[in-house]
Amino acid sequence: MTIPLDLVVSVSDHDSLDSVATQARRAEEYGFERVSAGETTGWDMVTTFAVIGERTDHIGLSNDVLSPYGRAPTVLAQTALTMHEATSGRFRLGLGTSSPAIAKRWHGASFDRPLRRLRETIDIVRGVYEGGSVNYDGEIYQLDGLSYDRAVPDDPPSIDVAALGPKAVELAGRFADGWVPQLFTVGGLDERMADLRRGAELGGRDPTDLRVAPLVRCFASEDRERAREETRAMVAFLVGAYGPFYGQSVAEQGYEDVVEEIRAAWDDRDTAAMAAALPDELLDEIAAAGTPDEVREQIKQFGEIDGVSAVRIGFVRGMDSADKEMTMEVLGSML
Repeated sequence: MTIPLDLVVSVSDHDSLDSVATQARRAEEYGFERVSAGETTGWDMVTTFAVIGERTDHIGLSNDVLSPYGRAPTVLAQTALTMHEATSGRFRLGLGTSSPAIAKRWHGASFDRPLRRLRETIDIVRGVYEGGSVNYDGEIYQLDGLSYDRAVPDDPPSIDVAALGPKAVELAGRFADGWVPQLFTVGGLDERMADLRRGAELGGRDPTDLRVAPLVRCFASEDRERAREETRAMVAFLVGAYGPFYGQSVAEQGYEDVVEEIRAAWDDRDTAAMAAALPDELLDEIAAAGTPDEVREQIKQFGEIDGVSAVRIGFVRGMDSADKEMTMEVLGSML
């Protein structure tokens, strides 16, 4: 297998930025192409990746994701350009609408018109990248005449969009440089690629220029059952409790009854019942959990989807440091 692998660092599992940077260095040593991490209510990812960038040499850096509900589009552009300089061009800017819970309960913002807001954010970031005065008269944002107060590089950071639904994925294809999907089956992802290609065509772009890196939750272990049960529990939580969008996406991939049962269990906060409702069939289609050989084979299937540029490896809640090291080693052997 020659497809690149990215690694998602579970920042919440670390007790220091030193520890996060050490794991990123290990990913670099194993041959992973990029390292990324998500931002919710813990450490901010700008500072975190500035530290990682300073302590690594060549691995690419991506954030998953920064939201226009938490930062103004111009600030996102400033951040991307500063990170570009700080990391010698290794940074890709990850954008997404996040979720109603994060927008409302953490950022104090109304989760209104998320796709329009994301579209205008990309427009404004591109405008800052172009240099000169930034004038923008949008439905959500209006900017009038200020400029980025530094030289703009010829190769500003690429923009990746985390998206699930057909319209959001079409938007990514039309306006962004990459797409980061999550919780898709191989078949579901292959079908959604049509929306990405349609967006690229609407934007007069070549879809093969887009970096598509699906995030797959992985746990490789000689203790097969433990790996599978820990992964099952996390996937069930993401489907049933982590905002409305993941569950909706999985339901639309042919698992409506499963999602309904998992959500009903979450209404009772019965996490054991949530996990029990996730069948082996779905677990094997949406994640990579089991023996090293099984995990390698499952990741290979995602990498062979037409249009996929890389596979982004995510850890599973419940893994200890030895579990993560083994999973990195197992997947690093494919590189």
